[in-house]
Amino acid sequence: MQGHKIVSRDEWLAARRKLLAKEKTMLQARDSLTREIRDMPWVKVDKPYVFEGPDGKESLGDLFAGRRQLVVKHFMMAPGWKEGCLGCSFGADQWDGSVVHLVNHGVMVVGVSRAPYPEIVPYHKRMGWKFKWVSSFGSDFNYDFHVSFTEADKEKGKAFYNFEMQNFMSDEMPGMSVFYKNAAGDIFHTYSVFARGSEQIGGVYGLLDVTPEGRNEPTGGNLTNWVRRHDEYEQQANGSCCHS
Repeated sequence: MQGHKIVSRDEWLAARRKLLAKEKTMLQARDSLTREIRDMPWVKVDKPYVFEGPDGKESLGDLFAGRRQLVVKHFMMAPGWKEGCLGCSFGADQWDGSVVHLVNHGVMVVGVSRAPYPEIVPYHKRMGWKFKWVSSFGSDFNYDFHVSFTEADKEKGKAFYNFEMQNFMSDEMPGMSVFYKNAAGDIFHTYSVFARGSEQIGGVYGLLDVTPEGRNEPTGGNLTNWVRRHDEYEQQANGSCCHS
């Protein structure tokens, strides 16, 4: 690229160290922010939602697949769509490989779309993704979590999205929501993120950082305490046992 200043190695090192100080400040600010995310108050989820997926009809509690934490990817795919949203697909390509690490670290990750499950299956198979993907068709789930919108919203030209009323943009919008289930089986909504806010939540740490238990690893981040090569885990990315 033309126009850049050409310097000696010592001058370059000085400039890089100056930039590194700013990068460390940004990382520390991010650490502080993720602590605030985990300290957010929770809302109990009492409404019974029913989903359909590869295991038939399931409740929201079933989607945890025995884990305490659940990350739902609100995947834009409405009834009648032949393909999922391009942006959601772009994101899924990036975090699909993370899911096997997450399900083996107490976090289930599930894609949820409003399209009927038989319409999801061909696209899921075409893309070759491993994460579990279910349909919320016929339930209020997408509407209650403000990622699908009604004809009334469209007529008004306004919809509640990203925590405020905005001009209507689309029947479907992207986002992620996080849930926690306690030992008694009570489910709580702990966090949601929408629009560009989900750009930073693609990798393993990005997803763990928005769950109530966070990274849940020893001080200093010793990966060998819990991380395995993806073919060495007990659980597959869809939450089932690798040896079943």
